[in-house]
Amino acid sequence: MKKKMLTLLVIAGMTTGSATAQLQLPQPSPNASVKHTVGLTDITIEYASPAVRGRAIFGGLVPYGEVWRTGANAATTIEFSKDVTIKGNKVPKGKYSLLTIPAQNEFTVILNKDVTASEGSYKKEEDQLRFTVAPKACEHRERMTFIFSNYTDTQATIDLEWEKTRVSFQVDLETDAQALSNIDRELGRSWRTYNAAARYHLDNKKELETGMKYVDISISLKDEWFNNWTKAQLYNAMNRNADAYKYALKAKEIGDKNPAGFWYKDLVEKAIADWKPAAGTKGKK
Repeated sequence: MKKKMLTLLVIAGMTTGSATAQLQLPQPSPNASVKHTVGLTDITIEYASPAVRGRAIFGGLVPYGEVWRTGANAATTIEFSKDVTIKGNKVPKGKYSLLTIPAQNEFTVILNKDVTASEGSYKKEEDQLRFTVAPKACEHRERMTFIFSNYTDTQATIDLEWEKTRVSFQVDLETDAQALSNIDRELGRSWRTYNAAARYHLDNKKELETGMKYVDISISLKDEWFNNWTKAQLYNAMNRNADAYKYALKAKEIGDKNPAGFWYKDLVEKAIADWKPAAGTKGKK
């Protein structure tokens, strides 16, 4: 009798567990997100990714001429951490729903201030921006996907791909102005700050003379191998190799006194070998 009761309790427990357990299966349109830091701006897109499954998509499952949430389930959103420009229009930093109106020869792309906007709740008066782009053909893409196909410090191209259709638009950023504003705000704190400002101009090959002013202030605050190396590289970018060689030698001299912190030693020594003036040209710029 006891054995029979124990068996019944085990069966009851298994039945109860089966009733309360959550069955986990792949979602028809799983959640997806893509985020890139472009220059100094974070761009984040969140969406649900439906599949083709052999269906005709644009002009079929997704009708032409009607507002589409640009995904499945909840609204698709795009967020910018700083102000951006799209098609010549300023878009304030913030989060927007990203909707589209597909057509055979052009897509209308909509950024709407209602982040929950979808087909049934979309209101045109809440649009922050709308613009048109021409779709292009692409290789078959089973699941709808957003891609950052090309980006630099100052712009990013965002692609929407599904089935055999690609819709792309460019986001322009104010990275240079933001970087210079950051430099102006931070200058005066240390030799490293001025050196970082100089290296910004060096890395972007912009206003090298301004970079030279910054590195001179850096060296005046503290004579280090790193700011002398920056000055050497600035001179090299100005095609003043004799001066570049001189400051590369100085960077090595200072760096050799503290080998543990001389992390660009190989680059400095290679530059010294490459920039060494030829015989008979000593002192020439």
